[in-house]
Amino acid sequence: MSRDSARSRVYDAERMVHRMLDRAGGTHTVQIAGAQLTVPADARFGSVDDVAAYVGRVLELGPVRERFPRARLPVAVRVRRGQRAAHYERGAATIAVPEDTEGRWALRELVVLHEIAHHLDDVGDPAHGPSFVTTLIDLVESVMGPEVGLIYRVVFDGVG
Repeated sequence: MSRDSARSRVYDAERMVHRMLDRAGGTHTVQIAGAQLTVPADARFGSVDDVAAYVGRVLELGPVRERFPRARLPVAVRVRRGQRAAHYERGAATIAVPEDTEGRWALRELVVLHEIAHHLDDVGDPAHGPSFVTTLIDLVESVMGPEVGLIYRVVFDGVG
């Protein structure tokens, strides 16, 4: 088993959430755990500069600063070559996102929040372990609201 053995389960759960929000469409409603929820749109960004501005705004939010001590540490955002992944560089406190046509999938709010969660997670090892998942869910709830937080909790619970 790899050190980051939960990575594929985290990615699977996030893909499920992404599909749910994508299908919510213009009504912004989803069905989960027997409840119908109204959810905000998952923001899409036009450039890496837009992502950088968003990251700065998220780290300045009162609830984020109160909950996560590492929110006071700045995060740089840069273009990542290739389109297969976005990632966080802990040593450099940098988020790298692809910006080319094929990599535009990463210029969405939930992907950026995932990378911010890596920055905010005090434990950081394994990269997608229980501490990260808790940080991610708390961050999503703080930024996008309790409805999206509930969706994350239910979906992540379902994938273990």
